[in-house]
Amino acid sequence: MNKKIKAIVEIGEKPIIERRASATGIVSLSKQSFEAINNGSVAKGDVIQASTIAVIQAVKETPRIIPHCHPIPLEGCDVDWSWEGQNLRCTVSVSAHYKTGIEMEALTGVCAGLLCALDMVKSLEKDENGQYPDTIISDVKVIEKFKHEN
Repeated sequence: MNKKIKAIVEIGEKPIIERRASATGIVSLSKQSFEAINNGSVAKGDVIQASTIAVIQAVKETPRIIPHCHPIPLEGCDVDWSWEGQNLRCTVSVSAHYKTGIEMEALTGVCAGLLCALDMVKSLEKDENGQYPDTIISDVKVIEKFKHEN
């Protein structure tokens, strides 16, 4: 079988323009995790601080995680955490001037931030059988993609 696969999409002819993207997602947590995060009593440390660092690392490492993503010279990354009841929402906004979009960086950051938060409180999330029946990561989506062409 002969099959030619486009390994990396050619972007050489595309112009460098301003690009921004924002993504968001939620992790649904127990009341015990909610209280521990807010009281600063999580054994592994400050959940929001550690999870923000996870976001930053993931945004920077997206091309190493997602094979078809081009390395992008990022110029900015903002992380916003908010509570919706016991649901912890992570919203990530990234910016750059480059030839291709940056929504995958925003999405990767959101996923890593939520996973880090869950990892830090997983001992509080387990039921009597060691399972996570009510812990859910959901609603991960791009909420804005912007490009400004001159």
